[in-house]
Amino acid sequence: MSPVLDTAFIPPRDREEVVRNAVWESMVAVDIDHRPAAEDISVRIGLGTAGPIRICSARATAVTLRRTERLARKDEESAVTLGVQMTGSSVVVQNGRECLLRPGEFAVYESIAPYTHLFDEGVDYRFIRFPRAALALPDRLLRDITAVPLGSDNPIARLAFPYFSQLAVSDELHQGVHADAVVEPSIELLRAVLTSQHGNSSLARAPLEATLSLRITQYIRAHLADPDLSAARIAAAHDISVRHLYAVLSRSGISLGDWIRTRRLAECRRELAGPNGRLRTIGATGRRWGFMDATHFSKMFKQAYGLSPRAWRDQNHPRSSSA
Repeated sequence: MSPVLDTAFIPPRDREEVVRNAVWESMVAVDIDHRPAAEDISVRIGLGTAGPIRICSARATAVTLRRTERLARKDEESAVTLGVQMTGSSVVVQNGRECLLRPGEFAVYESIAPYTHLFDEGVDYRFIRFPRAALALPDRLLRDITAVPLGSDNPIARLAFPYFSQLAVSDELHQGVHADAVVEPSIELLRAVLTSQHGNSSLARAPLEATLSLRITQYIRAHLADPDLSAARIAAAHDISVRHLYAVLSRSGISLGDWIRTRRLAECRRELAGPNGRLRTIGATGRRWGFMDATHFSKMFKQAYGLSPRAWRDQNHPRSSSA
């Protein structure tokens, strides 16, 4: 996600007010206590939405965020914020609990109750705000699960972490049909994490199955360049059998081998046409995306696009010498 606010371009005297207005208008009303002096405040914020889900990706110097009781009482749209810790650490305090978040962990906190979020080491964090009503979870469950670290001890949270961290920074997922497509799976996946952490298996089961196909395809996209990407590896990463993997993808109309091959070819096509298209040989580009046999790669590429990878590259780089 490209930053839409960078205090490097804002006069020091205006930084606190500009950051406050951006956070209040896009996410939630909180008191913001910056630790450094005004001239040393550094904040980069990227903002996005996917349907009713609001997203903020932030890097900043040390800061404390406080959702006071007064601000919580004025809440117009009750929300649950998912906070994803990328690097460093932070502390979340709500409902009588305090949790330390480390890289790879996340926590939720409610807008209808006061909370404090301390970033003593600076901020490298993703904030994802869900309408409370969309989660459709019991009030007691949400109260019990706020300010609880979700991570290594919960296998569903481990699966969800890369999904939510990518959702927050992928511009493609915040636009048009892609944004519409991720809303329901994102809500259901968060439901699955929270209900499994709470120990309510009946509430967790349906969301997990409903989001499985999306999580599988996202995993494949993230590992397209791995030559050892296989059905067995994909199934193991999601704690399911290979048979179940094929069944889930089949229900979504996906043939695993064709799906992987199509996307690998698309990445090769993009690289060959890009500004650095001649930095690698044709064969090296194919190998980079899992095509170990150069002849097979050229055959598949021509079959998909109607011309060889060399012809495609030459078409996009007519003045450069051939590799």
